[in-house]
Amino acid sequence: MTINLGDYEDGKKYDGDYNADLKNLQERLARIQVAHIVHRRRSMVLLEGWDASGKGGIIRRMVAEWDPRYFEVWPISAPTHEEKDHHFLWRFWQKLPACQDISVFDRSWYGRVLVERVEGFCSQAEWKRGYDEINEFEAQQIDSGTHVVKLFVHVTQEEQDERLAARLSTPWKRWKTGPDDYRNRARRDDYLAAVHDMFRQTDTRWAPWQVIDGNNKKAARIAALSHIADRLEAAVPMEMPEADPEVVRLAKEAFGYKGE
Repeated sequence: MTINLGDYEDGKKYDGDYNADLKNLQERLARIQVAHIVHRRRSMVLLEGWDASGKGGIIRRMVAEWDPRYFEVWPISAPTHEEKDHHFLWRFWQKLPACQDISVFDRSWYGRVLVERVEGFCSQAEWKRGYDEINEFEAQQIDSGTHVVKLFVHVTQEEQDERLAARLSTPWKRWKTGPDDYRNRARRDDYLAAVHDMFRQTDTRWAPWQVIDGNNKKAARIAALSHIADRLEAAVPMEMPEADPEVVRLAKEAFGYKGE
């Protein structure tokens, strides 16, 4: 089924108990992370989307209850000179999760077919070839046991403008906006075409896209975290093993542990 961003612009308010539901989701995500650790699984979660669409807020709430030893958030910006000297996927191979870990990408390898395409940072032949290279890269990760979750957070131009204005008006948020936001804004139609091409070429059965309507922040956070939890939970057994008999014996000797 073709993905159309116009279908994700309702911006409806969240009609549940946001704080309670967010807490429940964070606790669920914490258990899912423990299952990854115990069962030695690995996953990647990547978020693409417009500037000021709320990706950072989703990520902060997703990892709020996670053990920091077993996850990494990778904010992806322009490649360095060294990275430019390699294939565009090279720098992402350096960031793949090990067993027990979850890697979170704030933007990703899809820059090849989005910003690099639109801004002319690569040739037409390179970004067109990028679709197959990305699909094969993701298939390789999945074949080797890494689960992949992909989200695109969408906001309308009007909502984006309101958020950019709020950042400029808030001293402690001004650092989050800069000239690139307005360069990208001026080429929104070009980016829309690139995004829809990206969906058509890379919404695969093994690594499907999920679009999040980001026009209401609370509703977007609940929707995003629910989808991430569903996808990650499907990738790992949620049963916990029995306590190690040797550890139980040591606990009995140490302080008279009697068990539950």
